[in-house]
Amino acid sequence: MNKMTFMMRNLFGSVVLLHLMGVCLSQFPRPCANSEGLRTKECCPIWEGDGSPCGALSGRGFCTEVLVSDEPHGPQYPHTGIDDRERWPLAFFNRTCRCAGNYGGFNCGECRFGYWGANCAQYRESVRRNIMTMSTVEQQKFISYLNLAKNSINPDYVISTATRAEMGENGENPRFSDINTYDLFVWIHYYVSRDTFLGGPGNVWRDIDFAHESAAFLPWHRVFLLHWENEIRKITGDFNFTIPYWDWRNSQSCEVCTDALMGGRNSLNPNLISPASVFSSWKVICSQPEEYNNREALCNATGEGPLLRNPGNHDRNRVPRLPTTADVDFAVGLPEYETGNMDRFANMSFRNVLEGFASPETGQAVQGQSTMHNSLHVFMNGSMSSVQGSANDPIFLLHHAFIDSIFERWLRTHQPPRSIYPRANAPIGHNDGYYMVPFLPLYRNGDYFLSDKALGYEYAYLLDPGQRFVQEFLTPYLQQAQEIWQWLLGAGILGALIASIVAALIVIARRRWKRNQRRKRALSYGERQPLLQSSSEEGSSSYQTTL
Repeated sequence: MNKMTFMMRNLFGSVVLLHLMGVCLSQFPRPCANSEGLRTKECCPIWEGDGSPCGALSGRGFCTEVLVSDEPHGPQYPHTGIDDRERWPLAFFNRTCRCAGNYGGFNCGECRFGYWGANCAQYRESVRRNIMTMSTVEQQKFISYLNLAKNSINPDYVISTATRAEMGENGENPRFSDINTYDLFVWIHYYVSRDTFLGGPGNVWRDIDFAHESAAFLPWHRVFLLHWENEIRKITGDFNFTIPYWDWRNSQSCEVCTDALMGGRNSLNPNLISPASVFSSWKVICSQPEEYNNREALCNATGEGPLLRNPGNHDRNRVPRLPTTADVDFAVGLPEYETGNMDRFANMSFRNVLEGFASPETGQAVQGQSTMHNSLHVFMNGSMSSVQGSANDPIFLLHHAFIDSIFERWLRTHQPPRSIYPRANAPIGHNDGYYMVPFLPLYRNGDYFLSDKALGYEYAYLLDPGQRFVQEFLTPYLQQAQEIWQWLLGAGILGALIASIVAALIVIARRRWKRNQRRKRALSYGERQPLLQSSSEEGSSSYQTTL
């Protein structure tokens, strides 16, 4: 089935189900990205279901003041009031929708993760599967979805191309821009990790990142993947879609770097993607942080060149090998989520070992080397190796889905109470009560320090054996059958019709043959009758009866 047929078949389902799924995304909602929104500092869009802000008339939510946490952050960032991401989202909005119950979205018109239905009362659990065990049809579908996202302007969200100060005190100079759905998430990852402008070309503060190098690393990327997953469901109408993962344990090479999957190596230039892959034509964005710093400007999502990747030709001193099963097991066994200053120098911290700033053999922080999560980024040796632009490479999704699964293993193993997540003194942006940058609607870090089952998804390799067999072996065949069921039905009907015609022809031919035989025997009997009668009347009568 080609993509067009698939899209047409799902169009009606998309219209009906769009408001039923949890598609509460980020960055700046279109209804708020204007002078009025900036001037009033209010982002409480109308829900079309009842014509009221935040769906208040239907009890879905209400417009309320944003209350940010006043808990102190760590010493890594010594500045105040110079970065729009401080005390997010107050630089832009101080009133947003607060949704009730299982409702979600920037206008409470959707459902929160894991719930769907007209009243968001139905829990739904999806399963993320290993891309290497998916059928060829499923793999191709995933790649086609990526390409569709890269070529579809997002209808609900825009990005900021200037700081809040550059937009004017009363928002008289709003600076927002359209962006395609895939690059929306590339920009989000750039924005959350960019340097702080201190004033003047190249004058920046680098020791700041609202999604890396501390406690929020895992909850933030968990929300990032959930949003990305739901956005793909929106544009394709495939509400069974889940992000696959790449289980890279014990790998010696990039197993997904083939033309059939994420793109093989270009034979003429090893830094480029093979022209046989759709990804060879992709343009990256937000990949030149030093240029932005020198211009003291935000990435505006302009294409900056081809996607780069040269796996394995990296600095071997920094990454001697890829992670092993033993490395992952050691990390999962660590009981402490955060330790010390809760940054990249933390020892015996599960988060710091998994993120890749500490050894997966000793638990001690290491300098000059990248382990675990970080090692895969360095190993790819291209666009994925720069933090701010790493999401340009679609392998980023497969990689982080597997990192999220290891986080899930740790949560199930230790079942930690929320109280162990740092409430104060973590680097800026990482405390429990801090709203994740730059998501709108708002999500607190600590709210996502919980099992994936509460968020409506599961990993195939973490299922019990029976469920795992169904997901990894039976499901691919059932889905392939579903893809071609119309063809099979048509073939069955055609085959039955042909069989009926052949059977009818055989019956007709048989009847004609029998009639011919009767005629021949009748003629033969007329010529031989005197001879039979002369022998015996009883015999002739018996013969006639038999005939």
